[in-house]
Amino acid sequence: MKVAIVGAGWAGLAAAIAAVQAGAQATVFEAARTLGGRARALQAGGADGTPLTLDNGQHILIGAYTESLRLMRLVGVDPAAALHRQPLALEFPDATGLRLPDLPPPWDALVGIARARGWGWRDKAALLRTAAAWRLAGFRCAPQATVEQLCAPLTRRLIDEFIDPLCVSALNTPAREASGSVFLRVLQDSLFSGRGGSHLLLPRTDLGALFPEAAARWLQARGAQVHTGRRVQAISTGGGAWRVDGEPFDTVLLATPSTEAARLARTAQGSEPVLPVQDWITQAEALRFIPITTVYAQAPRASGPVLPGPMLALRPEAGQPAQFVFDRGRLGGPAGLLAFVVSASEADRARVEAQVLAQARSQLGLEDLQPLQTVVEKRATFACTPGLQRPRMALAPGLWACGDYTEGPYPATLEGAVLSGGAAARLALA
Repeated sequence: MKVAIVGAGWAGLAAAIAAVQAGAQATVFEAARTLGGRARALQAGGADGTPLTLDNGQHILIGAYTESLRLMRLVGVDPAAALHRQPLALEFPDATGLRLPDLPPPWDALVGIARARGWGWRDKAALLRTAAAWRLAGFRCAPQATVEQLCAPLTRRLIDEFIDPLCVSALNTPAREASGSVFLRVLQDSLFSGRGGSHLLLPRTDLGALFPEAAARWLQARGAQVHTGRRVQAISTGGGAWRVDGEPFDTVLLATPSTEAARLARTAQGSEPVLPVQDWITQAEALRFIPITTVYAQAPRASGPVLPGPMLALRPEAGQPAQFVFDRGRLGGPAGLLAFVVSASEADRARVEAQVLAQARSQLGLEDLQPLQTVVEKRATFACTPGLQRPRMALAPGLWACGDYTEGPYPATLEGAVLSGGAAARLALA
């Protein structure tokens, strides 16, 4: 079968790999010149003007991302070398917060909570009681419950220093709006999926080298075609075949963002027979998106690590919006390079950058940071709200969609993307 995959993000590349493994002839069309979609490399300049490879956003993987790790190994990337692995830690610059030991669950969580710095016994007892109740309930809650409602028994300190950072990093949606059921699913699969499932995996290389570039080489070595800089204008069907800009295929997988998938689905509506895709288009266009801003800055006189670890949680306050900071110098980058992450970012680029630099002075004592680049990914993730109806994978016979926004149990994550891509390809070729 000839399969067209429109989009070379992580979902599209996973779909292409699954198609090739099923014996199909795959052709990938990517509008951008670089691969990876919303998890890709970009070029910038360091504080001294030397060329520097950054990312369009700072991504974290976790040990429970078994499909992402499997695909990396398949295409020749060694996760042990490409990713820094550490037990889950949500620690602040003053050394307070949670750090789990490297123990099998649930002992890692129990010991980590007992040892958490800055939490009183009432905080720890409340978290243990609530977590036990979640587990007894099978990590299920009412479909319309928010994370805020789910965590009502917890103390204010726990909300501020544990739930809010965890929720915004996993769902990129504020706890007052975020889906409680999706949050519980993430907790179940990370904290109780087996030893190492909750570990943080921080990229030591740029996101392009982490998977997309190796995936493209793997595909091309097996006869697949990967076209970059080629935006598909229209798809159509008729006479038993699908056409992508006039080129015939047996099946088409839309692995683009939902807005672009809706545009392409609309171009197919005039085909004969008429396709029943309007409901899918309406659902895809109803998704609400939340931006993420990443501010890259460098301490020009640094000759070694700037932070005590590769990642710290920050306390967002009025005029200080970042939730996390990463020491990229500890992760294979040049000394002094930091990445500040502002999830659910609302302000404009220049304002966020100025606020983050002020936050670095206030919370980290860094006075001389030089801003390098501020990246605003306006459609970074969909708002993961309670009862959200996400578009299904099947649009019409021979027409499928994949991506982290499609129907599935996870929020907008790399793991959700690759799981969706593989599943859509297998369904399309079944």
